[in-house]
Amino acid sequence: MSWAKEHANAILESWYSGEEGGAAIAETLSGKNNPSGRLPVTFYKDVHQLPNFEDYSMKGRTYRYFEGEPLWPFGYGLSYTAFTYSSLKLPDTPVNAGDPLHASVTVANTGRVAGDEVVELYLHFPDVVGAPGRALRGFQRVHLEPGASQNVDFQLNPRDLSMVTDLGDIIVAQGKYTLSIGSGQPGTGVPSVSASFAIKGQIVLPE
Repeated sequence: MSWAKEHANAILESWYSGEEGGAAIAETLSGKNNPSGRLPVTFYKDVHQLPNFEDYSMKGRTYRYFEGEPLWPFGYGLSYTAFTYSSLKLPDTPVNAGDPLHASVTVANTGRVAGDEVVELYLHFPDVVGAPGRALRGFQRVHLEPGASQNVDFQLNPRDLSMVTDLGDIIVAQGKYTLSIGSGQPGTGVPSVSASFAIKGQIVLPE
């Protein structure tokens, strides 16, 4: 796959496409269909980027704990149009642990063709032992005509805001969080916006 990434303008991953797969692929390659799929897994550059198979910890595994640069990240996907993100809104005051959090963002189609955008929301947690580096906590698919924009709302409940510690406890931790909404993972070169919020107090959630 490394050779393909260096030499191909794009790669169409059709997975197990079924009996209508040929028609779907033809429509996508011809431009009749505007693709909007996202990778549900991480494509690593090499097996040596992963820990030893006998290591059962999560360190270095999956997009949540992987610290290297993958070939293609979890959540990645291309489109025949372009989208931009703006006006991210989060609470101005600390949220009490156990309360929900509301976030909203404006998504605009700045390209020349209509298309679906998969709006992905990621959280970066406070410095707690066992916390992932990032975690997908919501996504929505929206259809936008060229030049159109739409406000997209997310409501995160305590489970969405939680993490699992190294002791196996499911907690909503006190501290500063970073929330990012965009076309994929933050820091991977895709359009996104980020902002911080704080949670006051700490609670333990049932398993």
